[in-house]
Amino acid sequence: MKHQHKPDENNKGVDCKTPTKNASKAMQSGCCSHDEPETHDDNDGHNHSGGDQTVFQMFSPAIISFALLIIAIVFDNYLPQNWFTGWIRIVWYIIAYLPVGFPVIKEALESARKGAFFSEFLLMSIATIGAFAIGEYPEGVAVMLFYAIGETFQTLAVTRAKANIKTLLDQRPDEVTILENNQPKIIKAEKVQIGSIIQLKPGEKLGLDGELLSDNASFNTAALTGESKPDTKSKGESVLAGMINLNSVAEVRVTALYTDSKLSKILEMVQDATAKKAPTELFIRKFAKIYTPIVVYSAIAICILPYFFVDEYIFRDWLYRALVFLVISCPCALVISIPLGYFGGIGAASKNGILFKGSSFLDIMAAIEVVVMDKTGTLTKGVFNVQKVVAIGIPEADLVKYTAALETKSTHPVGTAIIEYAKGSEKGVSVTDVEEIAGHGLKGKVGGNEILAGNTKLLKKFNINYDAEIDNTPFTIIVIAINQKYAGYFLIADEIKEDAKQAIQSLHSINVKTVMLSGDKTAVVNAVAKELNIDEAYGDLLPENKVEKVTALKDKGLKIAFVGDGVNDAPVVALAHAGIAMGGLGSDATIETADIVIQNDQPTKIYTAINIGKKTKQIVWQNITLAFVVKAVVLVLGAGGLATMWEAVFADVGVALLAILNAVRIQRMKF
Repeated sequence: MKHQHKPDENNKGVDCKTPTKNASKAMQSGCCSHDEPETHDDNDGHNHSGGDQTVFQMFSPAIISFALLIIAIVFDNYLPQNWFTGWIRIVWYIIAYLPVGFPVIKEALESARKGAFFSEFLLMSIATIGAFAIGEYPEGVAVMLFYAIGETFQTLAVTRAKANIKTLLDQRPDEVTILENNQPKIIKAEKVQIGSIIQLKPGEKLGLDGELLSDNASFNTAALTGESKPDTKSKGESVLAGMINLNSVAEVRVTALYTDSKLSKILEMVQDATAKKAPTELFIRKFAKIYTPIVVYSAIAICILPYFFVDEYIFRDWLYRALVFLVISCPCALVISIPLGYFGGIGAASKNGILFKGSSFLDIMAAIEVVVMDKTGTLTKGVFNVQKVVAIGIPEADLVKYTAALETKSTHPVGTAIIEYAKGSEKGVSVTDVEEIAGHGLKGKVGGNEILAGNTKLLKKFNINYDAEIDNTPFTIIVIAINQKYAGYFLIADEIKEDAKQAIQSLHSINVKTVMLSGDKTAVVNAVAKELNIDEAYGDLLPENKVEKVTALKDKGLKIAFVGDGVNDAPVVALAHAGIAMGGLGSDATIETADIVIQNDQPTKIYTAINIGKKTKQIVWQNITLAFVVKAVVLVLGAGGLATMWEAVFADVGVALLAILNAVRIQRMKF
């Protein structure tokens, strides 16, 4: 099956039509085929897939070949054996060659069959078979052996990076509670059928999309809607995977299978993680396709042309030089190490809870100048919490106890925040005659006292005076009156994330400007921006207003990253050079549109993503410089007959191994 890749870095769309089982398969297979980057054939045989093999199994061909080679070298040079001559010696070296040589020769033939005649597999095959033809058996085996070791190291590195990404993403609820004959039964989530009834307890995350069967239920939907306020759903309304039940036990009828959930869709996206190639990677791929045939023809020229210009022409010597030239010239150090450098970056990001959907975005993040952020769910938690309690003429503990007791008769999320703040002190307090006054609040008798709890309109309705300063507060205020007398208030706000301030400081430390755009009231936005020291902040914005603000920044020639989480953020996420989604509860639309997904919703990961991008780019250019410098030096020596096949092995496979180790190094770095 062919996946059509679109390497255009401006293409934000991701094709997610492939079934999840194929996505899982893609997770296990590499995407470093040396075919054209626009297409990738799953059956091309060169996908650096470790499959289900252990490390020992992956290295076993190289181990067998190495053991046979060492024994042969010992017999040749240190412990001569009378029987180790003639055809026995040749067969021994052939047997040593086959475990590592046969797969490469097969790959060369398959590449040629598909039209990619000039590949590094062809170069390695010609060079090593040529070494056998002129009797240089140890060199022929050694070149292919070290090449095979390099390929295996790459496979390990790619597999490890992909395994990290898969572990990061595959966090869907494994089990759900369904009702069968009104009896709860826990089953695997992927086995739940459409129409099944899920029982969802308070605090549980919904694993599948469905329809609410309970009369009403409150859900934490901050990231799905982009709103601070938790959403109360009524019977018959849709509820989505990722919503967290806040209050009472709820029942949900499943309307979509497990494989269609939000996290399943992200998992499918991983198979396209290398579709958007970095410009450096695309250049090297194109360079290799031009460079390889030039190398082949140059090697032929090195072998044949001296016949016309050298007095004492010895074919075997010039053929050997040509073979050395071929091995040195093999572009695998570049073709392997550069994609692997980006894989290393993707793997390092995944270990830190960040998904890059393509290597091009590592380069883009390295160049980011302005980070534009949404407020709710990005810098704040998107849930209500009591931030402050002011008691007038009554002990604060009593105010909290009485108010919480009254709120136990309400299902409103604001009431839940007060109950949580009370920490059980309301238990045992008698509550009677509760009346809900629509749009105002609650009235009832608590412990023998008449309690009013609601917004300022409630106190105005009952002609109760209160502190006028409350009206200027940007946050949600619940005012309380006891026996027709103002008794204080609760200040309830969307709590700022613990690491939000550190995130802004870290971005400023690398000279990245910060801007906050939000649909919340301007007063609230300005208060948050002031506390976090954000450079610019704008409130009361509709989605189209956010697009206008980001467009204005782009028109100044600045590299923009936008970070958001709700459906209303999807258009501006698509517009930015790098769209970043908070993926813990982020909406499907935003996560699918985004180029980068932060799985644990921590704002500090924005700085981490930029840092990983910078380190990856640095390592990639280190590898390019190393490969070109070493190859240039040894090529000159090889053409002049001063370098043997062993120097050629270092120039090719040695440099590739060093580059691979350098690329893998990024996965061990702490960010």
